Amino acid sequence: MSITGVYKGLDNVPIKETVISTIDGEKGKLYYVGYSVEELAEKSNYEEVSFLLLHKRLPTGEELKDFSNKLMKERTIPNEIWSILEKTPPGAPLMDKLKAGVDLLGLFDGEAEKTDKAARLSTAIRIISKIATLVAGVYRLKKGLQPLEPDPGLNHASNFLYMATGKKPNALESKIMDVTFILHAEHELPASSTAALVVASTLSDLYSAVSAGIGALKGPLHGGANERALEMLMSIKTPEEAEQYVLRELASKRKIMGFGHRVYKTFDPRALIFKSYLEQLSEMRKDRKLLEIANRIESVMIRELGSKLIYPNIDLYSGPVFNLLGLDKEIFTPIFAAARSVGWIAHILEYWEDNRLIRPRAVYIGPGPRRYVPVDER
Repeated sequence: MSITGVYKGLDNVPIKETVISTIDGEKGKLYYVGYSVEELAEKSNYEEVSFLLLHKRLPTGEELKDFSNKLMKERTIPNEIWSILEKTPPGAPLMDKLKAGVDLLGLFDGEAEKTDKAARLSTAIRIISKIATLVAGVYRLKKGLQPLEPDPGLNHASNFLYMATGKKPNALESKIMDVTFILHAEHELPASSTAALVVASTLSDLYSAVSAGIGALKGPLHGGANERALEMLMSIKTPEEAEQYVLRELASKRKIMGFGHRVYKTFDPRALIFKSYLEQLSEMRKDRKLLEIANRIESVMIRELGSKLIYPNIDLYSGPVFNLLGLDKEIFTPIFAAARSVGWIAHILEYWEDNRLIRPRAVYIGPGPRRYVPVDER
């Protein structure tokens, strides 16, 4: 079969059919199984959204209670894994520690290699639950602190924030963390979801596939953009300086972090939700500095580049939110991974319903057939 054309970055190349999520980039809309992310962020919670993505429908009240209890009961990490992770180099990136932790979890899961639907779903619940504990634990280890035991009285997101910071969150902090997990739970097929699918298509196990997703998310072109957006905001002292910063960077043809998206051609809907919560959190903390700088950068960028369809994305406002929650920037991408684990797994389970090994081709542009020349004749 002859091969023609190269689609760099697989731009607009579909590799699966899905009912899990869809993005309307022109209108700035994101839907999970048909439900708008705005409505889910307002009315739902991460446990219910996880059920929705895995089962492709909302749960009944009893189903939600049962699912939430299963997640709660699976939060604990074996002590042997903590002992191993404690021995890893202190300066190693948290994403590498997280990836190692997920691989270790696979070794301790007796059902990891089972392929029946019930076993795979049980494994999925364990991963989604434990990965949040892992993120909080490796974060504390890197700060020279011991991981905290999960609190069964807190929901998934609130428990994560407690395990990361050591403080029980208040109502607003809990809601913001829950919305954070919801907004990061799924986003069709970015690089990390695709990487996880490629591994899963070989019929490898869920832990290996999720580990691949973490590896892809670690890359600065995928995860980590909110870290750099926060660094940018914190380097600017006043809103007045923000305008000059933007104009100077644009004149030098440098990228402004937190703007532009491969799919969205208007506001990223997740950015608008985060902006709203940043306003509330800034009022509660009585610290509006990052909010006002971000707002000024947004207004200048829209004035200068709105005609080119470059608008704020989720990274502009998520970093300041995490900062005001008391979280260091090194945990931002691991939070993304913890939340997105359900999206990766949902796509994998859906793909396994009609699995085909993902095996792309390359267009060869090298020399034609030629004779090997022995080394002493060259």
